[in-house]
Amino acid sequence: MSLPSTRRRTGSRLPRPARPTRREDGITTAEYAVGTAAGAGLAGLLYKMLSGGFGNELLKTLFDHVLGLLGIG
Repeated sequence: MSLPSTRRRTGSRLPRPARPTRREDGITTAEYAVGTAAGAGLAGLLYKMLSGGFGNELLKTLFDHVLGLLGIG
């Protein structure tokens, strides 16, 4: 004689969880394009600022300041 089973068999499968209708795993193409354009614009602005007279003067001032802190210049 076997012991009664504690599990019940229903004959039907468990309901599947509802799938989201829209995936939001990453950024969309439009967001990627805007981010890329903003990054390229910022890089161009920095290049223009640092490659002109302002950049040369900034680097010279920074270099002189560091040398002064070290007691060399």
